[in-house]
Amino acid sequence: MEILTQPFGVQATSYTLINDHGVALSVTDFGARIVSLRVPLATGERELVLGFDSAEEYQQKDTFIGATIGRVAGRIAGAHWAHDGVDYQFEANENDNTLHSGVIGFDQRYWQAAPQVTATEARVVFAYVSEDGENGFPGQVTVNVTYALANDNVWRLTYEAVTDTPTLFNPTNHVYFNLTGDPSQSVAAHQLKIAADTFAPIGDKNLTTGEIRSVAGTSFDFRAAKPVGTTIESTDDQHQRVGHGLDHPFLLQDTQGAPQAELLSPDGLVRVAMTTTAPAVVVFTGNFGTDFTLPMRQSQLKKHGGITLETQAVPGAERFAQYGDIVLTPASPYQQVTEFKLDF
Repeated sequence: MEILTQPFGVQATSYTLINDHGVALSVTDFGARIVSLRVPLATGERELVLGFDSAEEYQQKDTFIGATIGRVAGRIAGAHWAHDGVDYQFEANENDNTLHSGVIGFDQRYWQAAPQVTATEARVVFAYVSEDGENGFPGQVTVNVTYALANDNVWRLTYEAVTDTPTLFNPTNHVYFNLTGDPSQSVAAHQLKIAADTFAPIGDKNLTTGEIRSVAGTSFDFRAAKPVGTTIESTDDQHQRVGHGLDHPFLLQDTQGAPQAELLSPDGLVRVAMTTTAPAVVVFTGNFGTDFTLPMRQSQLKKHGGITLETQAVPGAERFAQYGDIVLTPASPYQQVTEFKLDF
């Protein structure tokens, strides 16, 4: 196990965690984000996630890719939250709503980093203090995000947070997978399996509606593995409202430690198996415009060039109790653990 440290642009630093099997996980203090995940195959090293080569590239192109998203991932309708007689107003940065906590969320903050190596894993603990009133959110929140890579080829993400005042808190990681190693290739041929009997539909402005719907008989049924393309190419009404692609929360089953989501590369050489303590996973399939292109490393990111597995509570929980409780209080510290097992 080892950690290699190097500059990641002008102000940022990257940390590459390498295990004894040659798996390399690179993360940075800019946005407490993953920038690279490489595995050694017989055909050569393969990149499994989308990313750029410096903090400045993220700032210029897309700060959400690979980042820690917070305080609240997803959309807050009307950019406000009423609690205990107070109406808190947040930044409206998408239509009239708050997306991923505002213009400058966790994804654009510089975090304090503490790299550590043990006999069985390498890890980096990123720490950030979100001050009272930041982006309109009440309370001072102290957050730790830990990336760990173990010799069993598990990448583990741990979120921990405490607050001095009740506030909203529902973070996630905005990693995009493309197991082909080429972001110009659609993820349509990836096989996806999700242990979820229900999902949360989305309506106008990509907001959840409060409904919880069975996946049975719909294109959202991933209880058996199937190509992602069978859903992103669907023409039912639900997809016409979101531009032919997934941007939906799936309510996860308790699988007693078995994978709750699995993603398999089109050539069958790489599998990612996910387990989480979070109640849901938001799956987004890079629903960019048909003519969309974005330079990325030695390629071009195109529409459906990545797929996310964003573990969190269902967005909209601040409005709909049936989606859970995302109010963080001083009496109940936050912890969430997500693991991605790599088979190759």
